[in-house]
Amino acid sequence: MHCLRRTALELIRLTDPHAKARAVRALPLAPEALREAAWTLGQDQALVEPEGVPGRAERPLLLPAREVPQRSVGTPEGHAGLIHSLAHIECNAVDLALDAIWRFPGMPAGFYTDWWRVAHEEALHFELLAEHLRRLGHAYGDFTAHEGLWHMANKTRDDVLARMAIVPRTLEARGLDASPAVQRKLISVGDHRGGEILDTILRDEIGHVAIGNHWFRWLCQQRGLEPVAHYEELALQYGAPRLKGPFNLPARRAAGFEDAELALLGR
Repeated sequence: MHCLRRTALELIRLTDPHAKARAVRALPLAPEALREAAWTLGQDQALVEPEGVPGRAERPLLLPAREVPQRSVGTPEGHAGLIHSLAHIECNAVDLALDAIWRFPGMPAGFYTDWWRVAHEEALHFELLAEHLRRLGHAYGDFTAHEGLWHMANKTRDDVLARMAIVPRTLEARGLDASPAVQRKLISVGDHRGGEILDTILRDEIGHVAIGNHWFRWLCQQRGLEPVAHYEELALQYGAPRLKGPFNLPARRAAGFEDAELALLGR
């Protein structure tokens, strides 16, 4: 028998991001495939966090966000640097999905299979971007990067409700807003393959944010909390960034944000 949550903990500790992505993508995805391969979810197992979560390679060098150089996409280095920054986001997203699986016991089965699917898709996104970066003459790790996404994961490590509120619904939802502008930048320098990859990522990320919305609301219902008001409390408590427009409202609606939530954007 294989335990999904324990496997997620083993995978998140891998230090080679390429090996991690391959390993995630090699494992069963659909719930029925997990059952047929004799997997158990391990929903109620109390797993102890070991050292090295998440596993990190020596490169890229991680800096505070304000110290990561800004380059023009119109230069070869700036173009590759933009693809590298997107690959870094997707690499972190693999870890975030794995972390949600192993860290939070006692959730319904669908929670774990939802985030397992997210891990698969984020691993594909990383592989697509890493391969595209190779075509540009670079490799993942050639540029510096920052760890803002994982910083918030650490802050929300003790409460699954806070994790669902702040990571998928806030930080990852920012990608829905940013994607059209990034895609236009890539196409403006003739990178149509990069634009196609962004189409795939935006399609999948709408589904990932929708999963965050679903489980955030489910948890609010379980705890007798009003979702919109409680999100505002959590955003203040955990120092979530105040979002600035323009906002991709069609994508946010497709991801399950309600009009009352959209009306609060940019306040």
